[in-house]
Amino acid sequence: MTAVERAGSAPVDAALLPALRRRTTGVLVASQILGGLGVATGIALSAVLARQVSGTEALSGLAPTATVAGTAVLSVPMAALMTARGRRPGLVLAYLVGALGACVVVVGARAGNYPLLLCGMAAFGAASSANLQARFAAADLAEPQRRARAISNVVWATTIGAVLGPNIAAPAGRSVAGLGIPEAAGPFLWAAGIFVLAAVLVAVLLRPDPLLTARALAPLEERSPQARSLRAGLAAVAASPRARLALVTVAVSHTAMVSVMSMTPLDLTHHGASIDLIGLVISGHIAGMYAFAPLMGRLADRVGRLSVAGLAAGLLAVAMFLAGTAGEHHGQTAAGLFVLGLGWSAGLVSGSALLTDSVPQSARAAAQGISDLTMNTSAGFGGAIAGLIVAQASYAWLNAAAAALLVPLAALVLFTRTGTKNANGNGNGNGKGNDGSSSTAAEDSPPGVRQS
Repeated sequence: MTAVERAGSAPVDAALLPALRRRTTGVLVASQILGGLGVATGIALSAVLARQVSGTEALSGLAPTATVAGTAVLSVPMAALMTARGRRPGLVLAYLVGALGACVVVVGARAGNYPLLLCGMAAFGAASSANLQARFAAADLAEPQRRARAISNVVWATTIGAVLGPNIAAPAGRSVAGLGIPEAAGPFLWAAGIFVLAAVLVAVLLRPDPLLTARALAPLEERSPQARSLRAGLAAVAASPRARLALVTVAVSHTAMVSVMSMTPLDLTHHGASIDLIGLVISGHIAGMYAFAPLMGRLADRVGRLSVAGLAAGLLAVAMFLAGTAGEHHGQTAAGLFVLGLGWSAGLVSGSALLTDSVPQSARAAAQGISDLTMNTSAGFGGAIAGLIVAQASYAWLNAAAAALLVPLAALVLFTRTGTKNANGNGNGNGKGNDGSSSTAAEDSPPGVRQS
């Protein structure tokens, strides 16, 4: 172990692991509630705020895009920091950067400075990066056969804050009316305070650090510092077809979701929806994203990661049909956004678990950072293009374009399943996963999972 690891993680007796898992999960759940509340409160009206400050609808999609881009860019140094020093320092720094970004958004909105607002939105994305990385912190100490459930439980915790967030956006906006701050910027001021609370919670209570503890418990051959670099993580992903599929799953699911969700508030305003109604629609969408994550986790552990990845593609396709053909029917739009959230949840949970299964423990933190970089970079491009598609064509065409992204994902899932079945049938597999555990009887289940 390095000096940093010796300082950050004392040896843990195997008998104490169940209690440590519960404590770690409890802290991550609490931080996710706060983080989800802060992100959802600010992001609900980001496109509306961008249109007000920029004066044009064509640039409105750049605000959520800047947030996604910030999440992507910041995921790399965040992964490097976690790889070197553990989960806790990375999460704390990300929440604090997110709080600073929220304050910059407020300043930019008050000054009518659109470039400054975009810079603030990019820094605001650090909090989203913290929320995403927390799911991997939950997987650090999880048993292989319960890894997807551990991830999904932390993802689920975001439901509480994320559903409340869009609904307090309106009162948050009204609370700054006398301060000369645009109403749509008020939620960002509230988000800054919430992120600071999340940073304090993680700094004080996430001890011992789950990543450093997992490394201390790993076999000696998996503790090499050389195997923890971002280059080693990239090599581990490149060497595993299942890890590559995991990256495609989370990237396509996230890109499709961000592209459609970010433009939905504008489409609703075109059809006479109020801010309160928009808040309810986005709340339903976020409930679909997070509330059913434990179900997706249990499905991924029981029937296999690939099956749930295929389910994600199907749900996303249904969602885009509903939203793209809704027009003035706000109820249909709400249903489409809810199913869109379900598809994202299935893709994120199954892809995250598949990636963690498919690379060695020493390279996991780096590979997970690369995963978040990939998914958020893709979503950033998708969000930027989404605004242009809506401005030049329509919201319906945006949904059609997003649906086209699902075709290669579905094909890759089927190809991987077929290839795995053939390998099993030919007796080519050795029955061992990266963690040395026995492989499952089902062709698309994670290493170490015994099917019922």
